[in-house]
Amino acid sequence: MLDNRSATPSWAGVEDEFVRVENLVKIFGDTVAVKSVNLSVRRHEFFALLGSSGCGKSTLLRMLAGFEEATSGRIYLDNEDITDLPPYKRPVNMMFQSYALFPHMTVEANVAFGLKQEGVPAHEIHERVFEALDLVQMAGFARRKPHQLSGGQQQRVALARSLVKRPKLLLLDEPMSALDKQIRQKTQVELVKILEQVGVTCIMVTHDQEEAMTMADRIAVMTAGQIEQCGTPYDVYAFPNSRFVASFIGSANLFTGEIVVDESDHVEIHSEDLPSHLRVDHGVSEPLGMEVHVSIRPEHVQVSHDKPAQETNWGRGEVTHVAWMGSYVRYQIRLDSDALIEAHMPSSVLTQADAPEVEDEVYVWWSEDSAVVLAS
Repeated sequence: MLDNRSATPSWAGVEDEFVRVENLVKIFGDTVAVKSVNLSVRRHEFFALLGSSGCGKSTLLRMLAGFEEATSGRIYLDNEDITDLPPYKRPVNMMFQSYALFPHMTVEANVAFGLKQEGVPAHEIHERVFEALDLVQMAGFARRKPHQLSGGQQQRVALARSLVKRPKLLLLDEPMSALDKQIRQKTQVELVKILEQVGVTCIMVTHDQEEAMTMADRIAVMTAGQIEQCGTPYDVYAFPNSRFVASFIGSANLFTGEIVVDESDHVEIHSEDLPSHLRVDHGVSEPLGMEVHVSIRPEHVQVSHDKPAQETNWGRGEVTHVAWMGSYVRYQIRLDSDALIEAHMPSSVLTQADAPEVEDEVYVWWSEDSAVVLAS
């Protein structure tokens, strides 16, 4: 195992566990959609299942809700086995991607619908509905129909309808996908604040890395029906445990090579793509000569016309693309080996007289504490 240098979180103990999934499997015909997933979510945590389409995250969410029957495995909620309970008997509510609001009903009626189905007294329904609408700042729109609301307002109504039943567990299926980028970014922060105020445990499915990184306390990155890595946004970004996670979360420069120096506090890797060794300031358990991969985030790569003084972690190439991204400038450099590397430099670089431009010959380099060795 590689040393990812992250300490065990204080909440990792079972005393704080609220949702537990054990060896959960879902098979559709000849397709294994979810493969022996084990998962633990703490009480009041905002947890994200992140992955591309078809990775199994939505199927896992639907099994938690009871809309899909598990082929095998168990689901526990607050120490109760709910695996075989139908959806209406689970203290779980799900907010769908489409919001699924009834178009012929007012906002108030939409939010009240689930409570009426449960036979809650009318005076209590009124009180709880407006409590939920106040929470999402939609009480003033109670008499409107869904078509009279914006996408962001419809999302708030859907959230109020989910929270009004006071579920133990709230499931969100791509909750921001119908919103444009500017509204989505604002709503992400607002939604987290609302859920913190309510104190509900939440599991969200999303394919948007930025959304997961912004909203979640922890993230489980999924691929091919399995959880590839689980951790805080910082851990998953800074210390990916595989090439897949390094490439999927943000951008990463990946080099392949073999270990030529193996010490307790550092390793050096020889890669055909660079004229120098890659040096990384953490030890690994893999033996000398083993093929590994090294990940360097673009924001850690420096670019200049001058050759760096360091002996390791550098290369030479030609700038092929420069893009202004607002707070940073994105450089793409084709190395002498024909490999491509990306660098994100502060936008102040463009104000410099000698700032690298397209077709310039440049050097790239990075520090030994900014790279991570990946065995898989």
